[in-house]
Amino acid sequence: MKRISKFIAVFALIALPLLLTAGSRDAGAAETKKAKTIDELAAMYDSSSCKQCHEEIYNDWNKSLHARSIFGTGRTAATIKTTVEVGLKGWKYSGVKKAEDVELRHLMICAKCHLPQLADATDAVAKEIVKAAYTYADPKTSDSEREKAIAKLEKVNINCLICHQRNAITHKWVDGTPDRKTVYGSKNGDHPAPGHPKMKTSPIMSESILCGQCHGQGPNFELENPSQCATLYGSYLFSYRHDGGQESCQECHMKKSKLGHNMQSYRSKALTDAALDFHVDMLPHQWRDGSKMVPETRVQVEMVNRAGHAIPDG
Repeated sequence: MKRISKFIAVFALIALPLLLTAGSRDAGAAETKKAKTIDELAAMYDSSSCKQCHEEIYNDWNKSLHARSIFGTGRTAATIKTTVEVGLKGWKYSGVKKAEDVELRHLMICAKCHLPQLADATDAVAKEIVKAAYTYADPKTSDSEREKAIAKLEKVNINCLICHQRNAITHKWVDGTPDRKTVYGSKNGDHPAPGHPKMKTSPIMSESILCGQCHGQGPNFELENPSQCATLYGSYLFSYRHDGGQESCQECHMKKSKLGHNMQSYRSKALTDAALDFHVDMLPHQWRDGSKMVPETRVQVEMVNRAGHAIPDG
């Protein structure tokens, strides 16, 4: 009976809608004034006050790539330019002939995961991001201008308010829409912080589906032009969970790695050692080539993936 209940629970998790349209992710977004600049969007989702009470967690997060989700290591910003040049400009019906033509709807193929709150902004913000990405990626850009572009792109990111508020509820018909004055976690109660006086339990905060919103099942089919990127959550559900795996993304990437909100992947030796297992067998022998004896060694290397998803990803 327990096994049947567990199967039903897992099936329900898979069957319920995981991906909603970018413009309707937050019902409150339609009622809120749209940000017209990167600075306005950064202010709308400013989580700097969280550091006052959660300094250690905030500092862990600040070391992670979530803290620079639009710039990344530089590769993400450069890929935005590539997306425009190789993708949008080459797609006959995209309406993009030059970088200045990019609108919010175009950039959401990247921002849906790298900056979901961009849905709460205007086309002007999308254009500002694209311009900064081009400035960064242009080899002719001076060092000072490149640094300005990086600083601009790093103003907006996946921060506390994205995971603990905006994306803290996935099934809104079941659990309601996230309240902008509330932070979501594992407890209910008061939350003495400017602008966020309440604290509520999120039904998904410790579940992999929270991560699955961005590290998702593949093509973003709700967009006008679906794009294929991260597929971790899909392989986690249909391989690891299917085979009886019980651990969540958070248990491996936050607890076992001992990195907390830093949430690294292949940059963490603890995770890499746990994810990959190598077996090496060697058989030395003498090979007779006519009258000549030639020493040889046969080496067999087996690499086993023990992670809860496919490797590599992205």
